[in-house]
Amino acid sequence: MDLGLDGKRALVLGASRGLGMAIAKSLAAEGAQVFAAARSKDKIEAWSAGTDGVTPVALDLARIEEVDALADMLLQDGGVDIIVNNGGGPPPGTAAGANRADWIAHFEAMAANIFHLDTRLLPAMQERGWGRIISVASSGVEQPIPNLALSNGIRSAVIGWSKTLANEVAADGVTVNVVLPGRIHTQRVDELDAAAAKRTGKDVADVAAASRGTIPAGRYGKPEEFADVVTFLASARAGYVTGSRIRVDGGSIKSI
Repeated sequence: MDLGLDGKRALVLGASRGLGMAIAKSLAAEGAQVFAAARSKDKIEAWSAGTDGVTPVALDLARIEEVDALADMLLQDGGVDIIVNNGGGPPPGTAAGANRADWIAHFEAMAANIFHLDTRLLPAMQERGWGRIISVASSGVEQPIPNLALSNGIRSAVIGWSKTLANEVAADGVTVNVVLPGRIHTQRVDELDAAAAKRTGKDVADVAAASRGTIPAGRYGKPEEFADVVTFLASARAGYVTGSRIRVDGGSIKSI
């Protein structure tokens, strides 16, 4: 199937590892010119060595001046056709234990600055009559994950923003969707399992096994499986899919 991505320009945030890295690789394999952005540019340079179509970019989403500098650079050449909003999650913690400073700092990096970046890049998509905005959230927006209060709350704001924007720009040929990963086997998931093991006093292998036991598929997902769903949503073939939330979780969320 030709996804119609050859020559499209894509920006992938949080691309130094995990889901972002897998998405950037998948888009590049389909012929897109990918700007892979993250704080650790050196990690992107390492995994992208010898890979055609990937341009590593240094970006700290918590620093608005870096966000604006990236937008300026991209807009000099006409902007991008595809934006994948992805970033690392905040540290584990309870809702009762999170203070005001925690909420503000993480909301800025995980939501406000992403909204700002996308808003700056959006007009070029509208002028061309073609664009894709895809945000990677979490299954926690549908079924809150214990001890991930900051993530559950802030990513829910991304859902509301995405759905609102989708309705505003659909007639301009721009789609806006959200993809919800379940337990995809990345370094982030390993870190969460390790944190749970430390908190409960259990062996990390036992924690991971118990987690897998709650997934109907019986395993953690592969980053490539998740990336392929995002790549399809970024494609010309997905032009009539917008305002949607797509789960990639092995059946973990039990609600309809």
